[in-house]
Amino acid sequence: MQGKESVPSILESEATGQVAEIYADIRQVLGTSIVNLIWRNLATIPGVLEWTWITAKPLYLGPAPAYAEAVRRAIDLPVVPSFSHDTLAAAGLSNDDVARIRDILDSYHYTNALALVALSALVMHFEPTQQDAVTPSNGAPRPLGVKLPELPPMQSLKLEVARLIEELNGFGEDTDKSLIASMSMLVPLETNGQLRTLTHSIRDLARSHGRALAQHLRPSTPPDSLQQALASCRRFVDHPISRMTGICSLIRTAMDGTA
Repeated sequence: MQGKESVPSILESEATGQVAEIYADIRQVLGTSIVNLIWRNLATIPGVLEWTWITAKPLYLGPAPAYAEAVRRAIDLPVVPSFSHDTLAAAGLSNDDVARIRDILDSYHYTNALALVALSALVMHFEPTQQDAVTPSNGAPRPLGVKLPELPPMQSLKLEVARLIEELNGFGEDTDKSLIASMSMLVPLETNGQLRTLTHSIRDLARSHGRALAQHLRPSTPPDSLQQALASCRRFVDHPISRMTGICSLIRTAMDGTA
């Protein structure tokens, strides 16, 4: 049996009406060609996608990029070996393939950190906690505008590919292994616990910067399904987005020698 989607979602290809319009606005504001799973999951909860995007959009267009950049600069990565040109060539990757992989990594590196701080701010606004004082970065990169390949549904993947994704899905995770991950270089870091430590540290960064960013939020009256919305945002921030922010940073670092 092939893998199923990790959480309920409305695929971009299936979106219509207001959902499709919001998806298009998300792509335009974030400068990306795909809509992250968190937004597609929120679209399944009545009234939540529109309210969450209207609430968070001013952060994306305003102070969030500087806080996201501060998170990127504060990430303390474990040491990883670099990929050599020969290693990637032996894996059958051409120079064009490597360039495309770098574009994908750079795009996710940009959007993951933004999602971390913006969605953390939303959660912290309604569920405030005490966090360390932080400041945004003095500068932040602009959206990359990179065209990314469409993500195929899990059901459409070959059985061995789906199984590999499900195995890698647990890397860096401590409690929630049902949300999605990559690469043999990660195995030692997973085995010795460094990936989990990295995930925890990024989760802490998300909370601290989200708490500071929350002061800029001016949400309208929330929908009746607010608690479902907050639970979804909290789950994504604490687990897949924190985890993949670290893993993406590690792989980008390992590929620095191929630039």
